[in-house]
Amino acid sequence: MKKSYFVIPISFIFHIIIINTILYLLIPKTYNHGYSVLYYNITWVIITYLTNFYLIARKGGFLTNFRNFFTLFLIYGLAYFTSFTFLGIRPYQLGYLILVYLLICLLITLFRILFYFARNIYRRNELSKPVRVVVIGRDKNLKKIRQIFDETIHGYRYMGFFDNSNSISPTYLGPIKDSYSYIFENNVDEVYCIASRLSKKEIQELMRIADNSLKKIKIVPDNKELFTRAMSIELYGSVPVLNLRASPLELEYANIVKRTFDIIFSSFAIVFVLSWLTLLIWILMKFDSKGPVFFSQKRHGVNKKTFNCYKFRSMTKSKESDTLMATKNDMRITKLGRILRKTSIDELPQFFNVLKGDMSVVGPRPHMHLHTEQYETSVDKYLVRHFLKPGITGLAQIKGYRGEIINKSDIVNRVRYDIFYMEKWSISLDIKIIFNTVTNAIRGEERAY
Repeated sequence: MKKSYFVIPISFIFHIIIINTILYLLIPKTYNHGYSVLYYNITWVIITYLTNFYLIARKGGFLTNFRNFFTLFLIYGLAYFTSFTFLGIRPYQLGYLILVYLLICLLITLFRILFYFARNIYRRNELSKPVRVVVIGRDKNLKKIRQIFDETIHGYRYMGFFDNSNSISPTYLGPIKDSYSYIFENNVDEVYCIASRLSKKEIQELMRIADNSLKKIKIVPDNKELFTRAMSIELYGSVPVLNLRASPLELEYANIVKRTFDIIFSSFAIVFVLSWLTLLIWILMKFDSKGPVFFSQKRHGVNKKTFNCYKFRSMTKSKESDTLMATKNDMRITKLGRILRKTSIDELPQFFNVLKGDMSVVGPRPHMHLHTEQYETSVDKYLVRHFLKPGITGLAQIKGYRGEIINKSDIVNRVRYDIFYMEKWSISLDIKIIFNTVTNAIRGEERAY
């Protein structure tokens, strides 16, 4: 849609109208009504900003953004229900207010469905002139970008490609020199140039034509098959530089957000859980086995920096504690230790590591020194996970890759999920991982031993 810059303000205005209309009509005015409406508006703005909810993408659709919807409603729901503590809501009204929240979610979802439905009709209608595109040059990238152009819903009309190598393809339009006149004669809107197939002179000529004829020209760079999912382009003056391993956590504000979350979350866990749980476990250990309540082991953290990782002791003391992972039916595990490990309670003292700054609540799980030395030479991209602080839980853990490494695929997939997490980090992803970790601990995990 050429008018896509209207999408964000229109969507935002309608969402705010829906929220405020429901709140004005249904929230009891006797309970700090003005403050509650202001609170719900401000939290909506903050949460949609932090979750990047309002995105413009021609190739985006309702289903592709469904995960963003779920995340938004989950976090906004937490903010909504948290407000009850200071708005004076009485217990018997809880069910009613839950229905109000569900109504907000329903109406926003219905608006979103109607929006995408109307957008798709608009793009297929003659009122929306499709963007006519041609590609200059042909390489492996041509097939990939054609998949986007060929889908009517995205609003493109692919005219064909030019290349100096003859082709029998039905979309082949001729040599590159014929493209100059074709662009004008066929009212082409956008020209995509495959840099690897064009000379400097040809690209400059196409740029000159575009600059003097209201045509848009886009360069598909010669990637030498080096591009990654997390690649970004940075400008050093006027020199473009490819960052092949970009992460949202490279941004200073993202680190501040994550660290603030870690401090708040770990402080709550220490004050409200570990403060009494440690004493209880210490008492139970006195009847179970000899030894200290805590177990400390050196692990590799961010940039392979060594730190002492804390756990509740779950094994008897042995010489293999720093070299041998726990295995199924491991004889070193105590009776109480089996319960602690099965429920992952043994990991809770690591909130002290989080508060100290050695770890994060969510991140790649830290490994013993011996295993780091083993995997950094045998597993491709293993050390990439050390760009981040290790976590008490992580994406790999909730996907089933936790505990003992039985097959090589276990550590390979663990690394793959850790890298994906680094590339796609968001505070909403952290909250989702924490939620799934708690759920898995309650249900019980097969590999938690």
